[in-house]
Amino acid sequence: MVRRTKEEAQVTRTQILEAAEQAFYERGVARTTLADIATLAGVTRGAIYWHFNNKADLVQAMLDSLNEPLEEMARASESEDEEDPLGCMKKLLVHLFHEVALDPKTRRINEILFHKCEFTDEMCDFRRQRQANVIECHDRIGLALSNAVRRGQLPPRLDTVRAAICLFSYINGILDQWLLVPEQFSLFEEAERLVDVCMEMLRLSPTLLIPEPAAV
Repeated sequence: MVRRTKEEAQVTRTQILEAAEQAFYERGVARTTLADIATLAGVTRGAIYWHFNNKADLVQAMLDSLNEPLEEMARASESEDEEDPLGCMKKLLVHLFHEVALDPKTRRINEILFHKCEFTDEMCDFRRQRQANVIECHDRIGLALSNAVRRGQLPPRLDTVRAAICLFSYINGILDQWLLVPEQFSLFEEAERLVDVCMEMLRLSPTLLIPEPAAV
């Protein structure tokens, strides 16, 4: 009986997330209420509060569902035992672009994040979560880049902190632009070349290098 109850709770949670995704995509996060989501999901507002603290928690749960498939590849590039951390990073980024281009759910959730999620007062918690996520992402990219430096895949004087910021901003910029004007280019067909651009930036840009100590 307990097992069935847990299964039912998971079904309800999934219904709520799917309804929230639909409502946020159609109306935007700010214009969608929890009552709207409850009606669309066919549940009570109490059922929503059983699974999620607030609207910000709902949005974060949607994003977490996208990150799960990428986590294994991310961990590989961050591992000191990985012999090809840069290759793992490239594979992850190409996979990300392909998923956004081909999977409707991934595309909708990214559109919500980039273009339909206003940081209003009720979304302050989500803003803080996003800030924490960005910092964590920079740190994890920096760790992967440091591994690539140790493996001789990137210059020994690479400023991994600055490079992580540039890489993160480049990928976010590509996604933001394509989601806004998808007919401008094929994200799927261009994925590998677009990733190669930032890989070359990491390998060849002199402004990403830590300056050598001045001669005494």
